[in-house]
Amino acid sequence: MSDLLRTSAHVVPEKPTVDGLEGAWMARWDSEGTYRFNRDTARERVFSIDTPPPTVSGNLHMGHLFSYTQCDLIARFWRMRGQDVFYPMGWDDNGLPTERRVENFYGVRCDPSLAYDPTFVAPSEPAEAKIAISRRNFVELCLQLTAADEEVFKDLWRNLGVSIDWSLEYSTISPHAQAVSQRGFLALVERDEVYASVAPTLWDVDFRTAVSQAELEDRERPGNYHRVAFERVGAPGTIEIETTRPELLAACVALVAHPDDERYAPLAGTTVRTPLYGVEVPILTHELADPDKGSGIAMICTFGDTTDVTWWRELALPTRALIGRDGRFMAADFASAEFAAEAPELAQAAYASIEGKTVNQARATVVDQLRDAGALVGEPRAITHPVKFYERGERPLEIVTSRQWFVRTLSHRNELLARGDELTWHPDFMKHRYRTWVEGLNLDWNISRQRFFGVPFPVWYPLDGEGNVNFDAPLFARDEDLPHGYLGDELAQPRHRRHVGRRTLREGLPHGPPPPGARNHPYLALFERRARAPRTRFGSLPTRVDLGLGARSRSQEDEQIQGQRDDPDAPLRGTRRRLTALLGGLRSPRR
Repeated sequence: MSDLLRTSAHVVPEKPTVDGLEGAWMARWDSEGTYRFNRDTARERVFSIDTPPPTVSGNLHMGHLFSYTQCDLIARFWRMRGQDVFYPMGWDDNGLPTERRVENFYGVRCDPSLAYDPTFVAPSEPAEAKIAISRRNFVELCLQLTAADEEVFKDLWRNLGVSIDWSLEYSTISPHAQAVSQRGFLALVERDEVYASVAPTLWDVDFRTAVSQAELEDRERPGNYHRVAFERVGAPGTIEIETTRPELLAACVALVAHPDDERYAPLAGTTVRTPLYGVEVPILTHELADPDKGSGIAMICTFGDTTDVTWWRELALPTRALIGRDGRFMAADFASAEFAAEAPELAQAAYASIEGKTVNQARATVVDQLRDAGALVGEPRAITHPVKFYERGERPLEIVTSRQWFVRTLSHRNELLARGDELTWHPDFMKHRYRTWVEGLNLDWNISRQRFFGVPFPVWYPLDGEGNVNFDAPLFARDEDLPHGYLGDELAQPRHRRHVGRRTLREGLPHGPPPPGARNHPYLALFERRARAPRTRFGSLPTRVDLGLGARSRSQEDEQIQGQRDDPDAPLRGTRRRLTALLGGLRSPRR
């Protein structure tokens, strides 16, 4: 019988097996370019799939396989319909989860104040106490581990048979991606669509980084409503509010009610005193106050949630930010004009019991204090309510004041809604979700991240003779110096001015004073010189002409660079100036 199964070309095995089948087919698909995208295809025949790159920070799971299988079904369907499918795959490898994975995998932590150690070798087994290493050493470990993880991910996708064009593979930390991102940032600066400011910022106290509204998620959490009585000033009686965050009483700046609420309308413009601290705050009105929530009148603190930010901004309220970036209560002076407590010594004593504590610790302490002072009405009432988290975080977000970079978003709300109306949404209800999200924005898009392994902002800050950072005179990278990368142990000095274009941000932009120790300052840009990003299979990087900024000759640039060397402060003189093109070097500022 076995002779009958033999032919001149093939042999049918007695026991069929799939061993080697995947490798054989993958090699054939690669050699024949089965899934390769044809760049010469006319636009109307292209079906493009924007695949969200998976985060390289651990193992893929069944959810990844199911979701990308769905994408692959769509890709195959449109190929059978005669479309040329653009189906790339990339790796999101420069985020906070990657840093966490590197810390745990090698047993290290990044300390930017340390100098680079070219002889450092990561331990084979992580120790219980993490080893402190320089930023550059840390980034090298990130690159090393993500490269290994990406190969594992890639093998899994290929063995699964996903019809991806692997010639389009990309990485979000590659030199090409960095240069494109940095050029985009500089183009936004040129159009005055990006700015730096000390402002209320959503903050994850575990990751120690700012978070944008796009990265938020609501999680139902147990909590308590605390009914608290505020003593009226110049009139008998009290005003009772209900709050889930009594620990923020020291940061209270006002009470607010709806303008149509007949219970509180006559009280608008009067004042009350905060319990425990005796600080006078006004009673105001605003449409966002919910008459049906709690007692119908709310406490505005800086800052308990994003609604507080809206009230603070639109009602022009003072700032009494008390929670630090570590999630603990900072020092406060109740005798200062910022608080102006009626009895500063008593207020200071009450606050001393929560200073340095975490939010939960402070909450328990303040509830006991309110109960002892007779300002807690009844007992806390248990509730379940949505609390905002960073999508990868484990603790509720806080709102702290810090210096961050923002892209103007609120001013383009109507444009964003109009562009959403131009799209065809599947399923239909996603359009409603999009509109609800855009309409609910109350902060500009925060693009800063306090991390070590990511795309750096192409900005330096000059240091004075004492090593203090001057935030009011940022130095922006020149086009030929992108991508702007890492070093971690070298600061921007005057000798580096030939690599940057010096500019001021627009007038009136608030900046906070830098904390002591400029070398360890979290916003001090650090860099190394790199060659210009090479041309890749994606084509050359955009030029000034591509971005509509006009061409410049080398002689023009050299002449202006020499002028800056002769008089470095010349571009900073004069009245308000419009930011000029940054991608090609210095230009004479236009008024």
